[in-house]
Amino acid sequence: MMKEYKNMKKELTVTEFQLRQFQGVSEQDMIDSMLYSHQEGERVQTSTLSDKTANIAVKYKAAMERENDEWYGFLFHRYMFLKEELDFFEHAVNGLDERHRSIITDLLDEDMTWDIMMERYHVSHTMIAKYRKAALKELDKQYELRNRQVEAFVLG
Repeated sequence: MMKEYKNMKKELTVTEFQLRQFQGVSEQDMIDSMLYSHQEGERVQTSTLSDKTANIAVKYKAAMERENDEWYGFLFHRYMFLKEELDFFEHAVNGLDERHRSIITDLLDEDMTWDIMMERYHVSHTMIAKYRKAALKELDKQYELRNRQVEAFVLG
């Protein structure tokens, strides 16, 4: 999760934007373009649309609605997944003791190097690694607990 945290945060904001701005393709615009885009053949017609074109347009409207519903559903479920994962991760990090929380937070900051962290905390590279390892162990425990809860719900 730590490796993907920044990417997931970016994806969450993009997905949220897409959901807020979602309009889909206008069915009427699509039908109009299909109905009146061209004449059928070179023969003289008394009507501007054929039964075949109208039938295709009606079917396309249903397909377009279904496509828009599926796209919105995908965006919504992706957003909810990302939100839940990020919320849990942030909750788990906030549940760490202060030193471990600070180390993990700094590690998530791409501008923070280990050398800068060594100066900041007045510790060696080895101690940063130990703090990181201990913090990750605690995070793993929290994820294991969550997984057991989900498993108990699914199996229960």
